[in-house]
Order: sequence, then C-alpha cells, then structure tokens
Amino acid sequence: YDRQLAARVREMFADGMAPREQPMFGALAFLLGDRMAVAASADGGLLVRVDTAQAEQLVRTTAAQPAEMRGRTMRGWVHIDAEHLRSRRRLGEWIAIGTEAATSASSATT
Repeated sequence: YDRQLAARVREMFADGMAPREQPMFGALAFLLGDRMAVAASADGGLLVRVDTAQAEQLVRTTAAQPAEMRGRTMRGWVHIDAEHLRSRRRLGEWIAIGTEAATSASSATT
C-alpha cells in the first residue's frame, strides 16, 4: 500500500476520531468500531466506504471510480486515485465520506 498516503490519512484522523489500523488484502485499512472507513489501497490511492445509494452519483460527479477486488465491483465502495488526493482538503473530504458511511447506522454494507 501507499505508505505516504497511509501516513497522511493517519495524520487527518489524529485531528478527531482514532481509528484502528489493520492490514487487509494488501491495503492498510482504517476502522471505526468494526467497520472500515477508508484504506490505503494496494493498487495506490484510497478505497472509501460510501452509502450505497450515493456511490453511483459520486462516480458520475467526482474522481471516484467503482472499487473492484478480484474483478468484482465492491458495492458500497469507491476508489480514488492518488493524483486526486494531493491536497489536504481533498483527502479530508474523502475521509469524511468514509467516516460518515462507516459510522452511519443506515449504511447497507458491513
């Protein structure tokens, strides 16, 4: 996984919630409770948990792409390439989306 991106994510969380970090599938996941919010991806960039109803709109209107694992689209997840995460503000926006989805009782994925 992208260690620099993981360090930036860790720094962003230091300003608020304290996630548990766990290596998963070659990525470094940041979990809130027992739910993954974001992960520094093995392919570079960031995996972000999203509300399943919001995922399609995010793909249409932002730099987000459907997240895939082993050729299958992961429902309730999007992938953001590292080039779209260069600014602290942009990274923070995606972390906020992932945090909201991970902590929301209405999130359809676990």
